[in-house]
Amino acid sequence: MKLIAKYSGQDPKKLTISREQLIGLIQSDAKFLDEREEITEYVRSLKEGEGLGEAAIRAGYEQFKIEKQANEIADLTQTHGLTPESLLSFVDTILQRMIFDGECLTDLMEPLGLGWRERRERELDLMADLVPLLSKRAHGRDISGLNAYEHGGA
Repeated sequence: MKLIAKYSGQDPKKLTISREQLIGLIQSDAKFLDEREEITEYVRSLKEGEGLGEAAIRAGYEQFKIEKQANEIADLTQTHGLTPESLLSFVDTILQRMIFDGECLTDLMEPLGLGWRERRERELDLMADLVPLLSKRAHGRDISGLNAYEHGGA
């Protein structure tokens, strides 16, 4: 974060480190392995010479992650015909308990009023999109019961 703040604070006419050099450093550092993609996107979103301090960079990055996660959920709700509240609650419950509950998935899909065969197909489609998101948000921790969906369905 200090390095990003240094980048943000430098005069655009006297660059000591370019945006691409900074991104290269971030991507080569093992401690950023889980967040490499997000940090890279965040750095690309910064304005050169903005002069943000380390605290502002940290706060901005946290806000960036929150907005990105909200957009991911919004995209999934549109794709799968769900409400943002119900899908967000479903995802939060899984991540809080670190357990995937198939009954909760059934409850999530219930308002769509589908027959069992179509509901099963829609559940598999949703989980194909959700598994990578859940895995990323679990930060390497194992979510019990999710492995049934990790390789193309149960």
